[in-house]
Amino acid sequence: MLNVALAKGRLAESCADIFIKCGIRAEVLKEETRKLVLETPDKLFRFFFVKPADVPTYVEYGIADIGIVGKDTLLEAGADLYEMLDLRFEKCKLCVAGFPDAGEKLRGGHIRVATKYANTAKKLFSSRGEDAEIIKLNGSIELAPLTGLADVIFDIVQSGGTLRANGLVVLEEVFDISARLVANKVSLKTKASEILPLIAEMKKYVGEGR
Repeated sequence: MLNVALAKGRLAESCADIFIKCGIRAEVLKEETRKLVLETPDKLFRFFFVKPADVPTYVEYGIADIGIVGKDTLLEAGADLYEMLDLRFEKCKLCVAGFPDAGEKLRGGHIRVATKYANTAKKLFSSRGEDAEIIKLNGSIELAPLTGLADVIFDIVQSGGTLRANGLVVLEEVFDISARLVANKVSLKTKASEILPLIAEMKKYVGEGR
């Protein structure tokens, strides 16, 4: 049995479509249920529903053989696992944003950066030799520059609607984000006969195997 870690919600629904097209009996993922563990009728796949930020942990520790998670979560977690495939859905950008005039502060001097991606932000600004104070927040990141808590924010941007509604703009697009298939390093060896064919099928679905 192959164990799969998934984030419940929209991501799981998109994953269900991919799995079904790959010949997996994953219709169970579309059922309305409060269960945290689901199995396919043929007992070949077991799905664990976890918080998005916990997917890399379950895969790294081998509780799940594979998982599907956003690239932003992978960057932040820094987990010891293999990133196998870009699934090309849930696309967005991880950006630096703020008021239009905040760009001047990015070019020199001390800046305060509000983000829920504290580890990623520290690595980014440190690698560029910028003097950045990272302020960890868990929600409504856009409020930080509005209240003077931070000069800029480092956050996911999809449509940009929330930024525009609050007078903020994207100052820099840093990372392309999308859903990624990840694998436990040991599982990739011990269950290669199950994982590698699945990856090959998924590549066909996302257009990389043609």
